[in-house]
Amino acid sequence: MNFRNISSWCIRNPVFPIVLFVGLMLAGLIAFARMQVNNAPDIDFPGAIVSVSQPGAAPNEMETQVTQRVESAIRGVTGVEEISSNVVEGNSTTIVTFELGTPSDRAVNDVRNVVSQIRSNLPEGILEPQITRIDAENEPISYIGAQTTDMTLEQLSWYIDNTIAKRLLGLPGIAAVTRIGGVDRNIRVILDPATLQAQGITAAQVNQQLRQSNMNGAGGRAEIAGSEQSVRVLGNAQDAYQLSQTQIALPGGRFVKLADLGEVKDSNSEQRSIAKMNGRQVVTFMIQRAKGSSEVTAYDNAWKELRKLQAENPKVKFSEVFNTVDYTKSQYRSAMEGLIEGAVLAV
Repeated sequence: MNFRNISSWCIRNPVFPIVLFVGLMLAGLIAFARMQVNNAPDIDFPGAIVSVSQPGAAPNEMETQVTQRVESAIRGVTGVEEISSNVVEGNSTTIVTFELGTPSDRAVNDVRNVVSQIRSNLPEGILEPQITRIDAENEPISYIGAQTTDMTLEQLSWYIDNTIAKRLLGLPGIAAVTRIGGVDRNIRVILDPATLQAQGITAAQVNQQLRQSNMNGAGGRAEIAGSEQSVRVLGNAQDAYQLSQTQIALPGGRFVKLADLGEVKDSNSEQRSIAKMNGRQVVTFMIQRAKGSSEVTAYDNAWKELRKLQAENPKVKFSEVFNTVDYTKSQYRSAMEGLIEGAVLAV
């Protein structure tokens, strides 16, 4: 066959070009049906975020004792392009960006290694530094408010964390469900200063003893009934009463129960954020899609599950605050309309 006369050959032998056309058309339709609909493509942005918290520390203290030391250590990492930090009361956040082409996992591991090396040079009162990867495509696709008339703020927060989040995370395409507002349940220990002074012990010493005793750990192995089994040491208190019965060592070899040094009660954490809708306090949560999934599909699946949850518990109402999917859907419809118009004009 002379390729210069391929058009005339196809006219004389129409079976092959027709089969080829149908095959390519079917392959295109299958690929189009599997195409993910997103507002922006998935990109791998090499970078890491270092967050260090020290409750009660002033911003200037955080800058000199934490931020400057973290930045100095990170500057020596290979491939670092830019370092920026934000310091507020009790928290220091450092954003590290790497040169394009640097593997994200390697970038995060390098930052984690240098931060762990300077951990002993940071103040003792800080919480454990948190190092996370920058996910440019992991933006929230929807903010949803939950309100009810027969639940306390603690119960509604627990319902979102324990029921709603678990149900949504079981859906394909959902990466994270993060609550905004509400409170967390915790056990609060309120020590009496006069009692501490009379017993000759400080609050820091009580805190240290509770940290050492109120934890689970490995206890090695033991031979039981002819077989070797692992042994665990269970020290975590199950409730406020059990924690209040913890024995605290005093100077002189004496011991006293924690309840004798103050009040131990089942309570909530301090509310640091609040969300309101139409003048009423609500608890909101945001939904983030997983990398490589369609935000439209993830959004539709999430709302389908939320409607099921609302049918199961009609007293909890869900209201959408904001979403980015409506814009994506409108852009998709505009693209399809332009595609159809172009095809019609071409024919």
